[in-house]
Amino acid sequence: MHRRDFLKATALLAGAPAAGLAATTAAPGTARLLPRSLSPGDTVALVSPSAAVAEPLDLQLAREVMEALGLRVVTGAHYADRRGHLAGDDAARAGDLNAAFADPAVAAIVCTRGGSGAARLLPLLDYDAIRANPKALLGYSDITALHCAIQARTGLVTFHGPIGTGSWNRFNADQFRRVFFERELMHYANRRDPDDDELVPRRNRTITLRGGKARGRLLGGNLTVLSALAGSPYLPDFDGAILFLEDVSEAPYRMDRMLTTLKLAGILDRIAGFVFGECTDCEPGNGYGSLTLAQVLDDHILPLGIPAYRGAMIGHVREQFILPVGADVELDADAGSFRMLAPVFAGRSRRRSRNPGARPAPAAGRSRSRAARAPPAGPVHAWCRRRRRRWPGNPGERPDGSVW
Repeated sequence: MHRRDFLKATALLAGAPAAGLAATTAAPGTARLLPRSLSPGDTVALVSPSAAVAEPLDLQLAREVMEALGLRVVTGAHYADRRGHLAGDDAARAGDLNAAFADPAVAAIVCTRGGSGAARLLPLLDYDAIRANPKALLGYSDITALHCAIQARTGLVTFHGPIGTGSWNRFNADQFRRVFFERELMHYANRRDPDDDELVPRRNRTITLRGGKARGRLLGGNLTVLSALAGSPYLPDFDGAILFLEDVSEAPYRMDRMLTTLKLAGILDRIAGFVFGECTDCEPGNGYGSLTLAQVLDDHILPLGIPAYRGAMIGHVREQFILPVGADVELDADAGSFRMLAPVFAGRSRRRSRNPGARPAPAAGRSRSRAARAPPAGPVHAWCRRRRRRWPGNPGERPDGSVW
């Protein structure tokens, strides 16, 4: 999409709220929709659907992270914008997201950060275009609004995990490669913290609330964002779901209030299993007495009589799982883990070779020049860095110089 066409599209979004309403009221997709997996050398789009990124260096680091993973990077035309605490106005942010889904050159979309503001975009998203161009969307926290709405309106599996400007340590980078490049059927079990030298591990522990196993569709995300969508048409069907939740900087009484909202909305009574990640910086604080977070979870989850545990590596933590929202999983609350039951990708990217780490033999009838373009032995991302073309790093610019 050229810049002129993009500006026309965003102008239409800003000036025609009825069009957004029409997208909202369209019949939601009921069948599961799978994106394609990534291949080294594919193009990902960095977009900012929520809060603004204050430091230009953080945006540069997000680009470098994706490139270090072996991917090419384009950016939304407004990904570096700022309007108050938001990354531009609603029409611009929604326009970037819609353009990234519609662009056939983009294989996946990575959100630069969370914060707040994604829910404001839900009536402006082009769900028909998303359904017609299924691709992976990665982010967490405020991006929960997008995960919920896209799942509810299209059935597309999206991914709850690190944002572009977040921590990309070895654990998170390894999760990315295993999920997106290797298409692994992931088993999500907390790893032992290598710095924990206690005889009995104390860090990264899970606590079983009620034992047992359950199967269902994995749904959830940030509790604050998810509970704020209650009563809207942007929540998926939670019947028989495995619900996962996390949060940050919320006192236990506020967690209690939000879980009560889910209870009164009928959501908790319909789920088959429950996983709570981390609630970072969620101490009661000073003042009058307070329930603990453990008591709040017990009060709301134990009466459901379903398998449940807490302490999973999910949320505002340095090392976090990359979770397929909308995928079928099996929960084992006694073991404190869950696993994928089926592939979450429709197929491999057209750019991907069967063995991306080695040079394949030329097929019969194939020219040597075409075979020579296959990645040589060694780290794929290193090969991508050596062989890719350099291009200007302006917002909204593709490697070939066109914009969207």
